Amino acid sequence: MRHGFDSGRRQFLEVAGGAGLALAGGLLVPAGLGLTRHAAVQAQTPREADHTIRIAPISHEIAPGKVIRTTAYNGLIPGPALRLREGRPVTINVINDSGYPNLIHWHGLYLPSEQDGAAEEGSPIIPAGQSHTYAFTPRPAGTRWYHSHARAMTDLSRSTYAGEFGFMIVEPAVGDPGRYDQEVLLASHTWQGEWVSMQDRRKGPPPDNGLEVMYHAATLGDRMLGQGEPVRVRQGERVLFRILNANPTMAVSLALPGHRFQVIALDGNPVPTQATVDVLKLDVAERADVIVEMNNPGVWVLGSTEDDDRDMGMGIVVEYADRSGEPQWIKPPKAAWDYAVFARKDAAAPPDETITLKFEKIPGGRGGYNRWTINGRSWPETNPLFTVQEGRRYRLVLDNHSGDEHPVHLHRHTFEVTKVGDKAMSGLMKDTISLPRFSQAEIDVVADDPGPTFFHCHHQDHMDEGFAGLMTYAS
Repeated sequence: MRHGFDSGRRQFLEVAGGAGLALAGGLLVPAGLGLTRHAAVQAQTPREADHTIRIAPISHEIAPGKVIRTTAYNGLIPGPALRLREGRPVTINVINDSGYPNLIHWHGLYLPSEQDGAAEEGSPIIPAGQSHTYAFTPRPAGTRWYHSHARAMTDLSRSTYAGEFGFMIVEPAVGDPGRYDQEVLLASHTWQGEWVSMQDRRKGPPPDNGLEVMYHAATLGDRMLGQGEPVRVRQGERVLFRILNANPTMAVSLALPGHRFQVIALDGNPVPTQATVDVLKLDVAERADVIVEMNNPGVWVLGSTEDDDRDMGMGIVVEYADRSGEPQWIKPPKAAWDYAVFARKDAAAPPDETITLKFEKIPGGRGGYNRWTINGRSWPETNPLFTVQEGRRYRLVLDNHSGDEHPVHLHRHTFEVTKVGDKAMSGLMKDTISLPRFSQAEIDVVADDPGPTFFHCHHQDHMDEGFAGLMTYAS
């Protein structure tokens, strides 16, 4: 579903040179956040929840005659956009009619482990046919999202393979100076997955590589490209697009011909350096808030830069007022995605401790499933993966020693990207970082949210097959 809102030139967070950020233990975090976050968590649940989410089967038509049978939230894909106020307690009742044990992860929030929605941290699993109420105080402000955190293993109808995802927008507690005329929420997703041996389909991985997931349909919003309602705009408007990659295993690169994306936030966090790009590249679970100046009237395709992905449906039509005709697509110039463009150029302060994490693949062979290791171990042997002391700052050296790309996510914390390849940087705050094949990056984490903390690749199959561990706090 595309959620469009006439904002009446509503305000939006705009950061220049790191304004609106504060220094905590040498790590930049959104202003107003201290090192202890649990004090604001509600201990009691009101009689009636503020929101109710029902997970249940639906049949969803993404194109005429093309029906996806899946599970979703409140009968919608994406699920209802939850708009919460930073610092205001909320309760959310989740009814699990999905047909399998399930739970919901509130991605990007600072929560106690038991409210985070990850069984590995001790969050309760909701049995099929039962319900559970989450109670927390949402922080920090920004574009967050919520999704199933159930294990799918080989079942491509469950968890993030299904339609179980939605936007969560945490509005700032106070106003901010940015402006836009219209807001559009767009989530990308792939459908109709099947396990295949890629080397049998085309020239690809070596014969010892295991099964991968291939998809046959895609959406950017609630319908395939060319189906459903377009994004309607007027010349001269400033449109805020909140874009989420809710795919289970696929990165996406998007372009809007004749227009550019002014990136103002990544993973919901304002970037220190706003930059304008032709192509927006998001790995699984990443989000981007971008402003687009509508100054090129016509009917255009906002879609994947990959022809095959657009043919599967990955895109949506953007239509100017008083314009008609076939949507136009123009291939954008090639450009490498570079986190450093949005960061500060100065190096981050030295950490208290450095921890190296090496990611490797154990090929499953033709017809088998690949296995993943961190420092030679797979989940659950990675419980704990490493242990931290509250208040200290840790530099995690992420070494992707495999031929696969990995979107690496840390729960319940926001980290600072301090190095990608040989480029040192500072100030860029995220909760998920994309590691291209055979690459390295460094991130700094302040241990400021005690409790078991899940660390994993956000590719559903990689997580399910061992690419996961727990960051634990010393008692």
